[in-house]
Amino acid sequence: MPVRDAAQTLDAAVASIREQTERDWELIAVDDGSEDDSAARLAALAAADARIRVRSTARRGLVPALRTGLGLAHGALIARMDADDLARPERLARQRAHLETHPETGLVATRVAFDGDRATAGGYARYVDWTNGLLSADDIRLASFIESPFAHPSVMFRRDVVDRHGGYAQGDFPEDYELWLRWLAAGVRMEKLPDTLLVWRDTPGRLSRHDGRYDPDAFARVKATYLARWLRTHNAHHPTIAVWGAGRVSRRHARHLAARGIAIDAWIDIDPAKIGQQIEGAPVIAPADLGEPGRRFVVSYVGSHGAREIIAAALDARGYRPGRDYVLAA
Repeated sequence: MPVRDAAQTLDAAVASIREQTERDWELIAVDDGSEDDSAARLAALAAADARIRVRSTARRGLVPALRTGLGLAHGALIARMDADDLARPERLARQRAHLETHPETGLVATRVAFDGDRATAGGYARYVDWTNGLLSADDIRLASFIESPFAHPSVMFRRDVVDRHGGYAQGDFPEDYELWLRWLAAGVRMEKLPDTLLVWRDTPGRLSRHDGRYDPDAFARVKATYLARWLRTHNAHHPTIAVWGAGRVSRRHARHLAARGIAIDAWIDIDPAKIGQQIEGAPVIAPADLGEPGRRFVVSYVGSHGAREIIAAALDARGYRPGRDYVLAA
């Protein structure tokens, strides 16, 4: 559990771990140079419970704090927690039981409850609803090029996955999303419990609100890196694809793929004003001109609310199959 200036929420977060029905745990709290009362609060909590271990460091950032925590942890199973969230009492027990009874699974997350204002943070709330709908390994794998399929503090994973495929990387990208994409590319099976076992608080200090590693282009770059690698082994027409979406945002995302060796031979759009035009040397065609499955591989980059489902339904109706003939991205 990385901690920085979390004195107002820290006691409740730690209390939610101490109240777990699973009693065999250690909590590694890494204080990342807090300037409030966090260090004192952690010292008091550790004095009250020997299972709580604290390491204080200079202010270095989230990734070094996560790496420090991983280095100090003794367990074969690692659960993430944030200092402003709440774990429900059955969380650790249910995740541990799932991993122990599913040896083929390397990571298991849980559904989360959104604790924020849906009126002012509608996009974040819709993201929570979306990620809560991804449960199976297949759904998680195929949706991974849309957004991060997990709330980071809801995951539990095996230590040996870190040993085999590496831990958190430092870079100009969201550290958790890059980790999931890298592990998925390595064949790590990931699942999600249907239980809502974490309260995910949307606070003003959330890193995704102000850290450049979480801006839309940072997500687009890391997605494109791993999507290009995935296409090399899953696209029978590699390196050629058709991109569904000829709008400005779709073209910007697709350029990241093109920079990684993927060739776009057609753009698909429903706007009559665009159909028949050429964009960056490739024609814009209507969905009706796609042809039968097997002629091309489609990457959809349309991200407007509800459009993704409509596009998937249209492709499915034509006999296109996700993962074989198309993939949804964002």
